[in-house]
Amino acid sequence: MQVGIDMGVVSGGASAKLDIEELLATRLLVQGNSGSGKSHLLRRLLEQSAPWVQQVVIDPEGDFVTLSDRFGHVVVDGERSEAELTGIAARIRQHRVSCVLTLEGLEIDQQMRAAAAFLNGLFDADREFWYPVLVVVDEAQMFAPSVAGEVSEDARKMSLGAMTNLMCRGRKRGLAGVIATQRLAKLAKNVAAEASNFLMGRTFLDIDMARAADLLGMDRRQAEMFRDLKRGNFVALGPALSRRPLPIVIGPVETSARSSSPKLMPMPEAPADVEDLIFTPDPEEFNRPMVRRAPPAPRLTTDILAELSRSAPAAVAAAEPKASAPEMSEEEKETRLVAVLAEILADSESAFRSDAVLYQEFLVRARMRRIAGSPMPLSEFRRRVAITRSGVDEETAAGEAWAGALDLCTRVSEDLQGVFLLLACAAIRNEACPSDARLARAYGTHSARRARRLLGYFEEQGVVVVHTDFSGKRIVAFPDIGAETSPGDANAPDGTEQLAAE
Repeated sequence: MQVGIDMGVVSGGASAKLDIEELLATRLLVQGNSGSGKSHLLRRLLEQSAPWVQQVVIDPEGDFVTLSDRFGHVVVDGERSEAELTGIAARIRQHRVSCVLTLEGLEIDQQMRAAAAFLNGLFDADREFWYPVLVVVDEAQMFAPSVAGEVSEDARKMSLGAMTNLMCRGRKRGLAGVIATQRLAKLAKNVAAEASNFLMGRTFLDIDMARAADLLGMDRRQAEMFRDLKRGNFVALGPALSRRPLPIVIGPVETSARSSSPKLMPMPEAPADVEDLIFTPDPEEFNRPMVRRAPPAPRLTTDILAELSRSAPAAVAAAEPKASAPEMSEEEKETRLVAVLAEILADSESAFRSDAVLYQEFLVRARMRRIAGSPMPLSEFRRRVAITRSGVDEETAAGEAWAGALDLCTRVSEDLQGVFLLLACAAIRNEACPSDARLARAYGTHSARRARRLLGYFEEQGVVVVHTDFSGKRIVAFPDIGAETSPGDANAPDGTEQLAAE
C-alpha cells in the first residue's frame, strides 16, 4: 500500500509528499545546524506518519515525549540497566507499540550505552516480530561519531555498532532508520552512506556544505545556497521524496517540544535593595539537604605508576635479572584477596562506582600487595562483590538455602546479582524486607524508583514473588528456596545514604 504523507509545500504552493513505504526501504538522513528546524521536521514526519507505521524515537533531550499525549507513544526512561532496555525493546516490537526513549539527564557515555542496548533489542527481535518500524534518532552524531571523543572506547563501539546495524542491516528486519545530525562531518560515514533520501537544511561550514552538495549530486559551486536557507527550509532528494533536488518548506505541527528557542525579554526594574536581596541568605537555604559531591577517586596516579612499572624498557629488563617472587600458599593468597576486596568496599562511595572502575582499583591494589598468580577475572570479582554487599554471615552462607540462592542469581544479569542476593539474605534470615533506598544503594544508584523497577524485573524472571501484608508493608518471597522476608517499609530511609525517590 502506497501512503504519501504531507511534509509541507514546494515552490509554487504544491504539496510536498513523502512516500512512507519507499522510506521504509531506503532510509532518511536529515542535516541542519542548530536552529535550522531539524527537530521541527522530525516532529512533522512523526505526526503525519503516526497512523500508518510503528515509531521508535531515540530522544537525547526529551523533546519528543509530548507525542505521548496526542498520539499515545509510550515514554521509556533511559535510566535503566542495559538488560531492562533490551527486554523493553523486544516487547516494543512484539506488541507493535510506538515509543520514545528519552535519555534526558544522562551523561553522554550513559546515553550511548542506553541507546545501543535499546537499538540492539529492536535489532535482535525474533523473526516473527519483524514488523515495519520507523526508527528516528535525533542528534545522530552523538551515537555514531566519526572520530573517538571524550567518551569511553567501549561505549563508542557499542553505540556505533548499534547504529551501523540499524542503517546497514536493519531493512531486512523491518527497521527503517531516520537519522538527524547537526554536522555531517561529525557523523560516521558508513552510517550516513546507507541513507538514500536526504533533507538538507541550513549549514555554514565549508566542509559540511561540500558534503551536503556531494550527497545531493549538486555542483560544488551550488553549495553556497545552504548558507541562505531559512529556518524550516530544506532541500530534498531521494526515491521517497524527489528524483531531483527539490526545495521544501516544512509545514506546521500539532504538538510542541518542551524546550524552545530563547526569546528576548525586557529586564525587570532593579529594586533599590538589590544588594540585600543577593547577599542575604534565605532562611530556607539552611533547611535544604546539602548535596555532597564525592571527590574523584585517587586512582589515576597509582594507575599511571603501575603502567610505567609494567612498561619498563626491554634493555633494562634484560640487563637486570628478574627476582623470583616469593612462594605464596593458596590460603595466604585468598586472605590477601579478601582483605583487598574489603578495603575497596569499605569506602562509602564504592556503591556508586561501576564494577569496571572497582575492578581496576582491585587489580592495582592486588599488585601493590604482591599477590602472585593470575588476577581474579571480572566475572568472579562481580560475584564476590555481590556476595559481600549482600551482608551474608558465615552461618547463613553454609546453609542449603544460600546455595540455592546462588544458583538462582545466575538467572539475572550480573549487574543485578548484588540486589538479588541482598533480598535473598534477608529472606533466609527472615529479616524485614529492605527498603527502596537500601536496594538502590546496593544497585549503585541514588534513584529509589529504579530499585522498585528491579523488583518487577525479578518477578518477570520468575525468581521472586512480591506482595504486601494488611498494613501495606512489602514482602519478597523466594519460592524455589522456600524463604521470604518479614514485612518491611518500602519507603524507610537507608540509614547510611539519603537517597531521593523520583
